[in-house]
Amino acid sequence: MSTTARMSLRLPAVRASWVRPILLANLVGEVLIVITGGIVRLTGSGLGCPTWPECVPGSFVPVPHQEQGLHKFIEFGNRTLTGMVGILAILAIWVVVTHWPKRRRMHLVAYGVLGGVAAQALVGGVTVRTGLNPFTVAFHFLMSMLLVALSTALVRGAQDEESGPGALLVHPLARTLAWGTATLGGVVLVLGTIVTGSGPHSGDAVTPARTGFDPRMVAWLHADTVMLFCGLVVASLVAVRLTTKDWRARRAWNVVLLVTVLQGAIGYVQYFTALPELLVLAHMVGATALVIALTYGVLNLRRNPV
Repeated sequence: MSTTARMSLRLPAVRASWVRPILLANLVGEVLIVITGGIVRLTGSGLGCPTWPECVPGSFVPVPHQEQGLHKFIEFGNRTLTGMVGILAILAIWVVVTHWPKRRRMHLVAYGVLGGVAAQALVGGVTVRTGLNPFTVAFHFLMSMLLVALSTALVRGAQDEESGPGALLVHPLARTLAWGTATLGGVVLVLGTIVTGSGPHSGDAVTPARTGFDPRMVAWLHADTVMLFCGLVVASLVAVRLTTKDWRARRAWNVVLLVTVLQGAIGYVQYFTALPELLVLAHMVGATALVIALTYGVLNLRRNPV
């Protein structure tokens, strides 16, 4: 008997009515940590707690005499939310292991979320201790995107009760095109972090840190990649609609196209309006929505994908 099977026998089973709400709450928690992280960066509060794991030497919470002012509460709030996300990840494992004791793929994804949360906390500590190195900050954000994708996979997996990957719902070439589109979406995210790390929003209100790249050059490179990505999204949508009648697959790629168009529009507007903070935050939220949409788009190409 496997370790997860023995664990499911020892743990009390979760009520069926709680399964999807808990997994959805886990996803919402991952989205919130992205939003609060964006607020930390855009308000220059990245070093509101100047050390880690303590907020200041000798205290894990902000203290009245800190010179960081409001920044200390913004950064500490983001750290506190990390603890909540960890609890939700543990609850997600409980749900998956007890409700689907034989769905090993779901188990691996759930454990991956908890492991990612722990790793993310460590990366956050490194980010603080390196004075918000822009490359570490970028990696911190990209890890959050991975956790959003894994949490989305759990929510999608909860729609099925069967174990193991089922039949492919589209032509194999359509699947290959969709995976290529999702991969390029990852490249777009990486370039987006480089653009942000080269621009005015470094995360520290006192000593800004930059990548050293020319902001205009990396912004153009990012925009060109986005144009290619948009073309692949349209091609994937057409391929899916031509090769399947499954409503979930078609709807998923309709959503991918919609989110892509909205995200592109926000990106261009923020560029031509000198990167106002609210639009930059909206762009970060849009990136999170795009990861969710792409995850659904890829998973819905097959029955019982997780």
